[in-house]
Amino acid sequence: MGTQEAEIFEDLKKILRYYEALGIDNIPVSLERDQYIDIDFSGDKNILLDGLREEIGDCTRCKLSKHRKKIVFGEGNPNARLMFIGEAPGREEDNQGMPFVGEAGMLLTRLIEKMGLKRNNVYIANIIKCRPPMNRDPEEDEIKTCRVFIERQIEIIMPEVIITLGRIALQSVMNNPVLKITSVRGNFFEYKGIPLMPTFHPAYLLRNPKDKWLTWTDMQKVMQRLKIEIN
Repeated sequence: MGTQEAEIFEDLKKILRYYEALGIDNIPVSLERDQYIDIDFSGDKNILLDGLREEIGDCTRCKLSKHRKKIVFGEGNPNARLMFIGEAPGREEDNQGMPFVGEAGMLLTRLIEKMGLKRNNVYIANIIKCRPPMNRDPEEDEIKTCRVFIERQIEIIMPEVIITLGRIALQSVMNNPVLKITSVRGNFFEYKGIPLMPTFHPAYLLRNPKDKWLTWTDMQKVMQRLKIEIN
């Protein structure tokens, strides 16, 4: 199978997954030559993300629902080439219902801009959609309950590269609790065929600013993978 045929095959799979999500399991197709159908699929990902958000609803699936103010679903470009995944909302995120809007979020925004992008070019989400009390680490049962939603977000967005921020995000996405961010950051992994780059969480960099250059090194590798010119 050549490159063009492979791309067409992948596009067809995405279209069929979309119809499956809408509950359509039988699509009449004519195989006659020289017959073309012009279909606009530009809004599909927004529809699927909205549907996923509706499925989450006013979630009470785990104990975090008892103390949260707002569910933090995620935001950004549904057609993003690059997706950032953190671990859980903090206080400001819980107040505003948006990911990475506190001090760590401002640092992430500056990092994105240093890469030559804008926040609305990428997609940002967390493993956990509700704030853990006192910003503690998410517990195993909470991650297990919520992980399905970030997996669905990845499946819908289908970014070219994923960046996980911090240990918990990496371990949760890769479903591997023994991975250590200090030893694996800067090295590409693969999640369902998508290159995944683990790096430090912005909150860690606020406490350890000397390691910012390590994160920037990681981002340069991502930029090379995405063919973004490094200034």
